[in-house]
Amino acid sequence: QVQLAESGGGLVQSGGSLRLSCSASGTIFKINVMGWYRQAPGKQRDLVATATSGGVTNYAESVKGRFTISRDNAKNTVYLQMNSLKPEDTGVYLCNALISPRSWDSSYNYWGQGTQVTVSS
Repeated sequence: QVQLAESGGGLVQSGGSLRLSCSASGTIFKINVMGWYRQAPGKQRDLVATATSGGVTNYAESVKGRFTISRDNAKNTVYLQMNSLKPEDTGVYLCNALISPRSWDSSYNYWGQGTQVTVSS
């Protein structure tokens, strides 16, 4: 069983910063990709940023230059540093990970429960 636990959301004023964390626990052989998605009320879930185990990162155009994703592979943890936040960044931020639980397993897609980020204008 694999679990993802997020923390770090909250309410911040426009222009402020927040740092999100997501730790994976349970039966884990390898974490291939970890990332963050955002879901605003009434909208689809959108990719924010991803990072591979080798350090390759990918960002949504709307957050480039403002958000930074990083991983601590030893701790099975991914971080999202969010600077210069805008009201349109508001939403539930969900952690996502592509994990092989055992050496002979395929990779499976796991989701956290999400953490609310609200940016006031």
